[in-house]
Amino acid sequence: MKNRSLSTMLACLCIALTPARARAQDEGEWHSLFNGRDLSGWTVKINKHPLGDNHANTFRVEDGVIKVSYDGYGKFDEQFGHLYSNLAYANYILRLEYRITGTAVADAPPWAKLNSGVMIHSQSPWTMGLNQAWPASMEFQFLSAGATAGRQTGNVCTPGTNLEMKGRLVTDHIIESTSKLFPLNEWVAVEVEVRGNEEVVHRVNGVEVLRYQHPQLDPREDSAKALLDAGAPLQLSFGHIALQAESQPVWFRNIRIRSLPATSRTGQQAPGVPR
Repeated sequence: MKNRSLSTMLACLCIALTPARARAQDEGEWHSLFNGRDLSGWTVKINKHPLGDNHANTFRVEDGVIKVSYDGYGKFDEQFGHLYSNLAYANYILRLEYRITGTAVADAPPWAKLNSGVMIHSQSPWTMGLNQAWPASMEFQFLSAGATAGRQTGNVCTPGTNLEMKGRLVTDHIIESTSKLFPLNEWVAVEVEVRGNEEVVHRVNGVEVLRYQHPQLDPREDSAKALLDAGAPLQLSFGHIALQAESQPVWFRNIRIRSLPATSRTGQQAPGVPR
């Protein structure tokens, strides 16, 4: 099983670095990651379920919106889920709108209620363990008024990862933004500017709320250790994008990406938006 996981991860890394996938669209052109009709181009992985099993139709498309719904659940039972882009990205600006709505599943942890997010530089869903709740990644956290996980939206959470700010390694799990909480059922526009391993910038409704540098795996975490043991680099320069399902109904729309000049700390070409 370990050898199969290693082979799968290395195959995914090779796909991400294939020149055909590294070629970006014309710089400045926005590219939609969601066709408004179905989940083509995305892969579901929910904790305790096999890859591709969209348990209880958690992720669904209605009226041109990706909706996370729990009407088919009896209990939440830590079934944290993510919807992954099939391709990996490195240098780009991602824009989307989210709307936190409804009521979380009753047995969900208090901190997971009114809470969602989008992961960047995520490990491939094909490397996730069956009982792995979160991918090693950087999370742009979405919170709504009433949340207990934070006092503002737009924070960064670091499952299996660390980051640097102003030249200092930061190992906290949550690093706070300068934003605020928005009411339940309100659409919020977010933007994340990702420049490989160099820098990541969070914006909420057009305003910068957080900036950090050098996202990297955390060798103390099991998810990161498995990747490092399989040959992944410590520093994160690219990865998948993943929409989160943490027990709270949430909607996503207008998911768009624009490529940026593809450079890295080593000066090597990195993957961007595919043609």
